[in-house]
Amino acid sequence: MTASTATDSDVFGAPAPVLSFSPVVLSVPGRPVDLQARVSAPATGTGLPVILLSHGHGYSNNLSSLNGYAPLANLWAAHGYVVIQPTHLTSRTLSHLVADAPGAPDFWRSRAEDMTHVLDRLDTIERTVPQLAGRIDPTKVAVAGHSLGGFTAALLLGAGLNDPDTGNPVHVTEPRIKAGVLLAAPGRGGDAFNGPMAEQWPVIGAVDFSTMAAPALVVAGDKDDSRHFTDIGPDWHADPYTLAPGPKSLLTLFDAEHGLGGIAGYDAAETTDENPRRVAALARLTAAYLHTEFHPGARTWQAACEELTTGPHAVGRVEAK
Repeated sequence: MTASTATDSDVFGAPAPVLSFSPVVLSVPGRPVDLQARVSAPATGTGLPVILLSHGHGYSNNLSSLNGYAPLANLWAAHGYVVIQPTHLTSRTLSHLVADAPGAPDFWRSRAEDMTHVLDRLDTIERTVPQLAGRIDPTKVAVAGHSLGGFTAALLLGAGLNDPDTGNPVHVTEPRIKAGVLLAAPGRGGDAFNGPMAEQWPVIGAVDFSTMAAPALVVAGDKDDSRHFTDIGPDWHADPYTLAPGPKSLLTLFDAEHGLGGIAGYDAAETTDENPRRVAALARLTAAYLHTEFHPGARTWQAACEELTTGPHAVGRVEAK
């Protein structure tokens, strides 16, 4: 299968074997450590679209790094995407090296810049990863992110930010990114950003979704009650959909908490709502959404929604604007 010739049914046909290579090491001037990434891709196919995957900031050392999110990265790669996972400076694997570096501890600007550096060096990545040269379509790029990674994805898709240090508005939009998937991303600031952790992470509440114009699928769990940031309940995670202009879609997963069933890693101990069926369905729905974004007119997203979000066994509900 090639991404450029895939039909609606091909996307969820037999998965291809996956090649995973890490670390790809990119030297970035001024960055306190080299930028390292994992690259996963199908063993066959050309014209492959890219998903930049931004990790969250969890308790485990390695899930918040290039070594996390295998349940998503593997399925996406098996169905025709090149998945690139950088280790951001917020990763616990780097805490002992970057604790005093400029931008600590949230490194919000650096996280977004990591994705720009990756796109600037796609040719290097293609040459570095065995059997990948000449197979990427650089015009088809998406970003996906979980939790803090969803915050990073929102900035890359056009959301603004009032820098807590300067008060100045900042935009780090990456125009080469054509669509995005926000997974359990943080919501709005203001009076809603009133939990006990809000003062420690003021940048989270400084985002402005009104300029996030790029197409995006926002995924929220209806049991994801992030009391450490807000008291308004799970609806907070739908703010990137509610407050941003269209085109946007919202997938609300039933009974899902912040881990969305366990997307950060297989059998992760801190997953409070482990549900392999939910994770598999989410991976398929997100792959289908991006396929339709990259192939306008394809029924892939519609078909996946009909299969997985309708009827008595629906994993969630979908709305769009």
